[in-house]
Amino acid sequence: MSSTQTTETATTEAKPFFTYGAQFENKDLVDFDENRHYGDWRDEFHKTGCVVIKNVLSKERAQYYCDKQIEWLKKFDLGFDEKAPETWTADHLPVSFKGGMYFAYGATHEKMAWEARTEPAIVEIFEKLWETKELICSFDGMNVSMPNRKDLSWSPWPHCDQNPERKGMQAVQGFINYAPNGPKDGGLVLMKGSAKLFNEFFSEKREQDDHEDAPPPEIKFMDLFLFNKKDVKWFEDHGCELVKVDMEPGDFVLWDSRTMHYAKLPEGDQIRHVQYICMTPRRFATPEALEAKKLCFEKYYGTTHWPHCNVRPSSEKPMRNGQVCPKYRAEPFEKPVITDQVLRLAGIKPY
Repeated sequence: MSSTQTTETATTEAKPFFTYGAQFENKDLVDFDENRHYGDWRDEFHKTGCVVIKNVLSKERAQYYCDKQIEWLKKFDLGFDEKAPETWTADHLPVSFKGGMYFAYGATHEKMAWEARTEPAIVEIFEKLWETKELICSFDGMNVSMPNRKDLSWSPWPHCDQNPERKGMQAVQGFINYAPNGPKDGGLVLMKGSAKLFNEFFSEKREQDDHEDAPPPEIKFMDLFLFNKKDVKWFEDHGCELVKVDMEPGDFVLWDSRTMHYAKLPEGDQIRHVQYICMTPRRFATPEALEAKKLCFEKYYGTTHWPHCNVRPSSEKPMRNGQVCPKYRAEPFEKPVITDQVLRLAGIKPY
């Protein structure tokens, strides 16, 4: 999903400055040989547009991040208790999008978020994917979704995070999964194979679905397209398969941003714990995009999933009952440790 929407009820106007780097490309930014055999997870990724990479983090390290996310929720002093389902409601939680996606309150720059982005095994995945060590990352949020919430109305919203005017593979999204995530535990649903049909599908004029979670009209979202039911069937009729991705703690999932996908809410007893992470080569970014990233980093703003362009921050304040949430904060509870690696991934320090 697009991390530019931070509230369930309201947003503010877009700022032109943050459209820097929003140019449209019409081909792959990296040329990949379709006949090349990698001998690892990249073979599956280039075939289907998505892949689950197992055991990227240890179970112990994944549990560390689960504990940190729970600790973060409790710091708002709203009465949330991970062991008391009666507190798994909006009144006891900070404001989220789609019932558990957190991009406000400085969450995208919490120490734990940057710790995840700089995990050596995670960085290595993107280095192998893009075949470069000179990467920049998005300032993306996390997902902590409580199962069986009675206070939410929710419906699937299949979408892709790439504007139809952009052609070719230009961004690859991902997240590290921290908790057991089986068939009943909510999570990611992907239309396998849809990325390769992106150009064919959009060769005809397509209208976005009028979904209840569509972006507000006053904001120009550069890279989001909402599919309707007929569109889902079109991809299935063309050989694609809609699959719920099951994952173990420490697994990492990647998908081409042209891929149709959406999230399901958990139905069992397991809380969902995820950190979204996306990296692309620094050379993709314009000087203006890097300037925008620097401001976002300094102001603790989040961004879209795109590291190198469309750097529109999650600067809107979270709204609760029509007003700015009383628990609103503009910086993380735990600020990240600023290292050369963090500054390079943020796009501030050159390689």
